[in-house]
Amino acid sequence: MNAVELRKRFAEEYGYEKGVRIFFAPGRVNLIGEHTDYNGGYVFPAALTFGTWAAVCPREDGIYRFQSTNFEKKVESSVSELIYKEEDDWANYPKGVLKELLLELAGPEKFNHYNGADFLFYGNIPNGAGLSSSASIELVTGLALSKLAGIDIPMIELVKLAQRAENCFVGVNCGIMDQFAVGMGEKGQAMALKCDTLEYHYVPVKIDGYKIVITNTNKRRGLADSKYNERRSECEQGLELIHAEMPHVKSLGDVSLEGWEKVRHVIKDDVISRRIEHVITENERVIEAMKALEENDINQFGRLMKKSHESLRDFYEVTGVELDTLFEEASKIDGCIGTRMTGAGFGGCNVSFVKEDAVDTFKAKVAEKYTEKTGLVPTFYICEIGDGAKEMI
Repeated sequence: MNAVELRKRFAEEYGYEKGVRIFFAPGRVNLIGEHTDYNGGYVFPAALTFGTWAAVCPREDGIYRFQSTNFEKKVESSVSELIYKEEDDWANYPKGVLKELLLELAGPEKFNHYNGADFLFYGNIPNGAGLSSSASIELVTGLALSKLAGIDIPMIELVKLAQRAENCFVGVNCGIMDQFAVGMGEKGQAMALKCDTLEYHYVPVKIDGYKIVITNTNKRRGLADSKYNERRSECEQGLELIHAEMPHVKSLGDVSLEGWEKVRHVIKDDVISRRIEHVITENERVIEAMKALEENDINQFGRLMKKSHESLRDFYEVTGVELDTLFEEASKIDGCIGTRMTGAGFGGCNVSFVKEDAVDTFKAKVAEKYTEKTGLVPTFYICEIGDGAKEMI
């Protein structure tokens, strides 16, 4: 659906079209650096060219109406009565962003800035695939609301605000990587981000002759939330023990491989030790991967992707049969130089670097073997790295 079609659909839903503005926020893929974000480590995400569009028009009565072409649920909310409702489902994300924007402003004048709007969302991010559909809808909402209110909010502040909305309003204890990548993306570049300090820089992804292929397991991540919280707790327990030996350490992202070798003996629990092993070695892999891309060593980047998956499988234990099958079958294909799970795990997606002339073979052979072993049919997306959230002119 393009902007013209979205405007037409808006007119069909709301009965008017005059004054409508179109905004966009992408999905994201993390190329390497998984489960390092909430441990204060490095991640290496990139914005994608698919995402969430919003057709928006202001109102004057303090009422916000949220509709989506992707979901049947329609939600209406007064600006003065923004509360989380389970039955509002997906619409809790834009409601949460609106609530956080109101909290940013002090005093009664805040309602003068946010006095209602009609929203129609359209997204082409696979829901539940781990490509940040929630962060995408958060950032497109935040950007649209701030522009309609005539308030110039720096994108980095919208990023932080969107994370707060998900943490505080929706109740998901996510890190900042997703919102950061969605808001701050740059075409053709990945972001080297240290999650605890928000220090970052862009690294051009020069992969001439190769394509980024995302493969969706089409298994919804039913275990992701519970296992995610379990892994966070295990890492926190490990950090507490390490901190007793290394008081200057504030996060696992501050622990070098050398430092880990000196203190690993204090972790008596084998499970916690393996979790820490993954986080610290994964952080080192991200740093090496950034360097590899900067030096145009795409093959080294691919090798690090594979090591990342193996660590997530063997030490962090968040892959599962579906993601492991994709990894194994993708690794067998000539022309696939790097492949790994991306996202929280237990379903979701795999990301691979594949030679252009091998993409069709890759899709056919991986799909055949994956379906044979799991009974599921995968979906493939040939991706480009795009810009972050913006208004469409």
